[in-house]
Order: sequence, then C-alpha cells, then structure tokens
Amino acid sequence: METSSFSFPTNVLSGAGVIDRLRGMLPALGIHRPLVVTDAGLLSTEAYKKLAAALLPGEPDRDWFLHSDVQPNPTEANTRGAAELALAKGCDGVIGLGGGSALDAAKVCRILIKQPQLKLADYDWEADWSGLLPFIAVPTTAGTGSEVGRSGVVTPDGSDSKGMYFHPELLARCVFLDPELTTGLPAGLTAATGLDALTHCIESFTSPAFQPLCDGIALEGIALIVRALPTAIADGTDLDARGHMLVAAAMGGVAFQKDLGATHSLAHPLSAICGVHHGTANAICLPHFMRHNARQKPGVYRRIGIACGLDVVSCSDTDADELTVQFVDDFIRRCGMPTSLEEVGVKEEHIEALSDQAWLDPCHQTNPVPVSREDLKELFLKAL
Repeated sequence: METSSFSFPTNVLSGAGVIDRLRGMLPALGIHRPLVVTDAGLLSTEAYKKLAAALLPGEPDRDWFLHSDVQPNPTEANTRGAAELALAKGCDGVIGLGGGSALDAAKVCRILIKQPQLKLADYDWEADWSGLLPFIAVPTTAGTGSEVGRSGVVTPDGSDSKGMYFHPELLARCVFLDPELTTGLPAGLTAATGLDALTHCIESFTSPAFQPLCDGIALEGIALIVRALPTAIADGTDLDARGHMLVAAAMGGVAFQKDLGATHSLAHPLSAICGVHHGTANAICLPHFMRHNARQKPGVYRRIGIACGLDVVSCSDTDADELTVQFVDDFIRRCGMPTSLEEVGVKEEHIEALSDQAWLDPCHQTNPVPVSREDLKELFLKAL
C-alpha cells in the first residue's frame, strides 16, 4: 500500500442562521479588526446585510474594513488591493464572503499581506507560510468548495492563464454554511455552481490516487446533489435544499484534495481565455470526458451510478457506465444548462489556444485514464 496523508481539520458550522454566531467566534481566533473581502455585486444583497449585522456592534471603516474589488476569475490586482487595505488599516484577520472568486481572493491576499513585495508568479509553496492572518469563509454559492480548500485560483499579473496557489496554511479556520445567505442566488447560477460541485465529486472519486476517506465523501456528495439541486433551482427559498447543497459543495471541496481530472483541464482555460463561468464550463465538458474515460476504463462510473440512485449493481461494466453517463448528461440538461461551448461564445478559432493551456493544466495528470494534447483538443471540438 502506498503512503498517504489524510487531513480534514476545518471547523464547519452549518444551518440556517449560523452566521449570527460570527461575532462571538472572532476573539477566539484572535481577530479584532477583520478585513471583509467580497465582490461589489454582493453589497446590495441580504447576504451582505446579514454579515454586516453579524459584526455588530462593530462599525465599518472603524472596527472592520471592506474590500469589494473582486471580479469573476480574480486577478492579482484584486488580491493585492485587499492586502494593501489590510496592511494600511492594521487588520488582523480576513473574512471572505461570496462565491469561489471572493473566497479565493480572500485566501490568497493573506500571502501578499505577509510578503507585500511578492509577485504571485514567483510564489513558492515550499517557503515558510506560517503566521498567515486567520481566515473565515462565508460562501454565498454552493459550488466551488473553496471554503474548505487549501488553494486559491488567481490570475497573476501579465498572464492570461490562471495560477493555483496552494498551501495548508491557506485553509480557513472556520466556515459558516448558512443557507439563508444563498436564497437570493438566481436559478442559473444555482445550477452552474451546483454542477461544479457535482463535477468535483465525480472527478475526485475517479482520480486514481488512494484516498478512501475522500472517496466516501465524494459519493455522499453526489447523492446529496442529485436529490437537492433540482429543488434548489426550482425554489430558491427552500432552506433544506439550499443547506444540503452547501454541505455537498463543501464535501466536493474536501474530496478534491485527492485531486481532480481532465474535465477541469478543459474548464480552466475556458474561463481564462473565453470568460466562461467555471461551473458552466464543467457542466458542458463533463459528459464528453466521462464517455472518453469509460471507453478506456469500463466500469469506472458504476459506483457513481449507484450514488445517483441507479440500478447498476448487476449489469455489465459497459452498461453501468452508459447508464451513469446518460443520467449525468440528462441531469445537467434538466438543470437548464447550455449543452455546447458554442452557446457560451466559444469559437473554433479558440481551440488551439484552449488546447495548449489545457495540456499545461495539471488536473489531467490525475484523470482515471491518461490523456494527450490531441485528446483534449478532440474533446473541445466535441463539446463545441
């Protein structure tokens, strides 16, 4: 048996109204002047108002400070702005509020708070990153799992490709999974982020690395998503469905510490080059790569089919895979997602650049079957 390491240390509070406990948690974490990192679109939402209320009697610009300049697919400039504000105001902790972009920016800005002169292109994960400011994650979407992840995805200065910044010290000290903060998420974004979580669970389970704890978490995450996501899309005020999706997304984030697969190698450049929402990119590409993997490794999706509630225990490997992939394909369509890259603005002229970046992306290295650059290009074309 190969040597492995298992670690699930994040403190997670889950349930309607748990954000009200935020103020009481801060002193225990040594936080007295937090920086809140979010995006401008959240400032008018109930989620932001609930966070601000949870920080009372603290006052903004006196007891806590706000950085809302975070764009989708965050950049080094976004994170550097947050770091500069934290340093100027003497902040002693960071609270990230939002989806994956805001949470990633909040995580990574702590690197630049510790080393203000560092360019992210020169980041060395093996350096000493102890002593980063404590981080609290408050997700308002149920998809990326960034709240429980030990990495952040940010585009460094001068690059058109995303950079992934990893270190165990980037982990949140506490996560608040409050479904009341997600009820305002539109149906389309609910679907896209939820299918991102589904992709995380499927790809982490089929990654060949030995991580049985992650495997169990991934399978239960799939079962939760299949049950809860259609309800969350149809009725955004259903707190049970919203709460289950938040938990499932966090489970996907825990599971993919095992690693991901080649669907993510397609999705990352689709966001960086074509601006496609990450969850949408995964949803479009996932069935194509599942079929590719199943042809070369029959039976790879049987247990995923069982988690989806399918009767695939006694059928052949080929039939189990076919039924599972068809279920996932149909599920994505029922969620109202685009079914081709052309629908989201990708053109054939983008394919070469997309294939180059996908080949450089490390996620395909833990795909259940090996892939080549030509495989990646072929699957982009099929998804087009």
